[in-house]
Amino acid sequence: MQSIEQFYPILNQPFKAVITAHQKPDGDAMGSSLALYHFLIQLGHEVTVVSPTNWADFLNWMPGTTQVIDFESNRKEASKIVQDADYIFCLDFNILHRTKNLEPVIKDSKAIKILIDHHQQPDTPTFGYGISDVKMSSTCEMIYDFIVQSGHSNLINIDIATCLYTGLMTDTGSFRFPSTTASVHKIIAHLKELGLQHAKIHEHIYDNSSEGRLKFMGNAFLNRMTVLPEFKTAVMAIPKTDIYKYELKTGDTEGLVNYLLSIEGIKFAAIVIDREEERKWSFRSKGNFDVNIFARTHFEGGGHANAAGGRSSKTVDETLNDFKTIIENYKSQLTQLN
Repeated sequence: MQSIEQFYPILNQPFKAVITAHQKPDGDAMGSSLALYHFLIQLGHEVTVVSPTNWADFLNWMPGTTQVIDFESNRKEASKIVQDADYIFCLDFNILHRTKNLEPVIKDSKAIKILIDHHQQPDTPTFGYGISDVKMSSTCEMIYDFIVQSGHSNLINIDIATCLYTGLMTDTGSFRFPSTTASVHKIIAHLKELGLQHAKIHEHIYDNSSEGRLKFMGNAFLNRMTVLPEFKTAVMAIPKTDIYKYELKTGDTEGLVNYLLSIEGIKFAAIVIDREEERKWSFRSKGNFDVNIFARTHFEGGGHANAAGGRSSKTVDETLNDFKTIIENYKSQLTQLN
């Protein structure tokens, strides 16, 4: 994989580009994709954002979202666009299987793949150009650097600023995670100087819950949560019946695992949700308990040191029991955390 700096001169030559992110894109995935989209079209490139799947309704307000193609709903059209592309920008994921059913289409395309991501252990041989930096707070921070360092900071308009702020805010837990460096705050200051209205973005993301989602969360805390104080751990298991009962939509369970980590004394939080095809795990931690290693070792997943995901083909009860058995092996490590 060549460095991303070697791609900068190519920006001056017209090309066809596809931008994609991981399945079920979150604020950082959608924010970075749309920010890059708004940047590249100003340079005269032909650009399409293709999402592997649908996304949460609370992201639909973002400038450019109406132009995003959902691969699952438009496979023929999306496949043709991917096949015809010169370059495919892969944002906020580091291995192609994170794009679900879009993976074989990307693999079959002769387009050069470009990686911009901050997750651990990237599949670098897949990409022609790229940058992978786990120290970055978000992919949106990396897109900001991509624009500035390529010499085009003058092209950051209010649409780009809005999209970038969305990912910066969501992936840093509203700027409270350790990944929030001085550089992040300097970026925000720049975006504010451009006229960014940050309060509106917060409202769009966090003040859009349905009544059903709040009732679901109440039931989850009351009936689906188990606290294991001897392991400084809290775990929650959500059965499919809850998804149907409360008519949950994509994005309605996002961030739920973070509430478990807010419990006094808890250093490791986990939630498993019964999806149609598999059980999806989310892991969060404080301190030096590495959930990326935990997820990779036990649940076919990965991510960051303090935020990762995984999966299981077993039932909710079976994979929950597995978790409770596995966690016994980490008792000494977890109890030593301050």
